Amino acid sequence: MPACPDPADPTRGAACDCAALRPPDALPAGLYLHSPAHHVRQLLKRAMRDQGIPHQDSPAGVFLPHPDADILAALLGAFTPTERAELLAAPATTPGGPPDAWQASPLERWAQQLGTPWFFPAAEQLRFHLQPIADLCSGQVYGYEALVRVDWQGDLIGAGPLLQAAAAHGQARAFDALARRGAIRQAYPHLKPGEVLFINFAPGVIYNPDVCLQTTFQACREVGADFSRLLFEVTESEAFPDLNLLQRILERYRAEGAQVALDDLGAGHTSLSFLDMLRPDIVKLDRALISGVRDDDPRVLLIQALIRYAHDLGIRVVAEGVETESELRLLKELGADYAQGYFLGRPAPVPGGLSAQSAGLWNSA
Repeated sequence: MPACPDPADPTRGAACDCAALRPPDALPAGLYLHSPAHHVRQLLKRAMRDQGIPHQDSPAGVFLPHPDADILAALLGAFTPTERAELLAAPATTPGGPPDAWQASPLERWAQQLGTPWFFPAAEQLRFHLQPIADLCSGQVYGYEALVRVDWQGDLIGAGPLLQAAAAHGQARAFDALARRGAIRQAYPHLKPGEVLFINFAPGVIYNPDVCLQTTFQACREVGADFSRLLFEVTESEAFPDLNLLQRILERYRAEGAQVALDDLGAGHTSLSFLDMLRPDIVKLDRALISGVRDDDPRVLLIQALIRYAHDLGIRVVAEGVETESELRLLKELGADYAQGYFLGRPAPVPGGLSAQSAGLWNSA
């Protein structure tokens, strides 16, 4: 994969697609639907016929003129998740023209793209809610995780739908960079002295950390951020097999003086081998390990072993998803360094103090 050109360096050619969001010139005039699986092709024709969807058969596939999100959603309902993965669509190059094979992708992605026309205007209005992360020794706020939101036409859109829409529009790299910069500019100035800002990023959106992270670092300098109070957290929304690149990314953040973290230990794609190779400053235990845990829960031994292993590697541990007093007490006893969850504080537009009840718990547990 070639390195991203530096957006600030005109000698490097066209700007990288991580530099800015790029709305499409126009919506597709039609979609050609096809599948390499004979079974899926037959099911597609039957679904079109049964639902009365106007279409045309052609050597390039089933042509669907003027597709919209409702039609595609209804069509996808006739397929299992496994079948949907093999149902592809490519836009027509011109009205009634041949398909553009370079833009072929799963039909689900086209359905998400056509169903999220709000994405580009909404992405211009990103806001961040901050959720506290508590130090279980001192009982004080250690820092806040910045969680991206958009208040769009009266609805609050969270990170999940925003990231899905960004991927559907082919804007995952640009959106991730935009969200990092927004979190730094909006949230960092609200922190109290010594508090740390947790900033999420997806490793798969970065081609070359020496280039792609420059706009992020520039945003840090714009607000006069102390890099030691910034912590960049790898989200596990996708499998990321290139651990060598991930290591380079984390090293680049650290070269600026920032901390790094891995999310979702015990679930998803984070494994113990990640910890040994990458040695992050912090690892977060997946909320599935924490939710509803009790003293006699079989998960206790696993949680304890994970915390001990992380500590042996010099890695601090955050327990996510803490929602009850008993969970908080148990996790402190098991040796977790920090905790995060609704019991300690819900995400809010501005940093807020933790409840007196919660603060008292840490000091008395």
